[in-house]
Amino acid sequence: MSRAIVLIVALLAAVLIPALLGGGETWSRLGHFPLTWLLVMFGMILLCWLINTLRLRLLLGDQRDRVSPVKSLGVVMAAEFAYCATPGGSGGPLTIMALLARNGVRPARGSAVFAMDQLSDLLFFLCALSGIFIYALFQHLSQRMEWMLTVSAVSMFAGLFTCVLVARYHRLLIRLSGRLLIRLNIKPATRLRWARKLLHFLAAFTDTLKLPWQTLITVFALTCLHWALRYSVLYLALRGLGADVQWAWSFLIQMLSLSAGQFSLLPGGAGAAELTSAALLAPMVGKSTAAAAILIWRAVTYYFYLIVGGPVFLLMLGRPLLKKLLRFRQA
Repeated sequence: MSRAIVLIVALLAAVLIPALLGGGETWSRLGHFPLTWLLVMFGMILLCWLINTLRLRLLLGDQRDRVSPVKSLGVVMAAEFAYCATPGGSGGPLTIMALLARNGVRPARGSAVFAMDQLSDLLFFLCALSGIFIYALFQHLSQRMEWMLTVSAVSMFAGLFTCVLVARYHRLLIRLSGRLLIRLNIKPATRLRWARKLLHFLAAFTDTLKLPWQTLITVFALTCLHWALRYSVLYLALRGLGADVQWAWSFLIQMLSLSAGQFSLLPGGAGAAELTSAALLAPMVGKSTAAAAILIWRAVTYYFYLIVGGPVFLLMLGRPLLKKLLRFRQA
């Protein structure tokens, strides 16, 4: 119940922040927004789900036969709902691993698939940020834009550097974590169980890295296509409202806003993402236009995920639980 209340409060904040920013003019701007453009945006999100389904099936490798294409789509939609409905998106990876496990995919393999998916995302954002940085060298930037690029570059390269360190010194990290668990008085049986899970994950992740290079390149190409589509929503919203903002800056605004939402630990970053994007976008296009664009952007990339993904999440995770309760009552 408390989580539901937090989600409701976050959703209200997500709507109120841009509404208060733009005032009454926001709703008139929304009323003149082309319906065709809005339908195209929703179609882009549906295409993103199909792309992620194909990514998932490619990363599963020889395990893909355990999960049908329809169930794979359901896993993607349920996971996206969990990302949006839980603090910091913590429910996303748990949902993926739980649903894959119910279809016969070992938890270690499910976690390895998720890790590989996240690594592919990180590589895309590094490439995109590098391209924006090169583009910015030939543009006259304000201090605000320079600050945005610097923060993004530092955070992305820090993430990549951390991944390299973990991969290079994972054995040392395992030994250090073992010593830490001993000092925390964790039972030997528990330490052994966690160590086995970690070793199984490392073995599964290594197997995923050994997929054919054509498969890995295809996964990365699909990753680029997915994020290019998803991060074009705010750009199209601004264009539909008559604002002239370059795609690179709309991409950067979304990346920083969603990162701020993750750090806020609110469900889907609701409230924090709107506040950050409003602060970055309003000086560029005006308050009313910024508010209307943010509402459209979040409706397509956040509320739509909750409304459509919620029933899928309940169907795939709630129905098995209901069957267990019914069997218990019959017994």
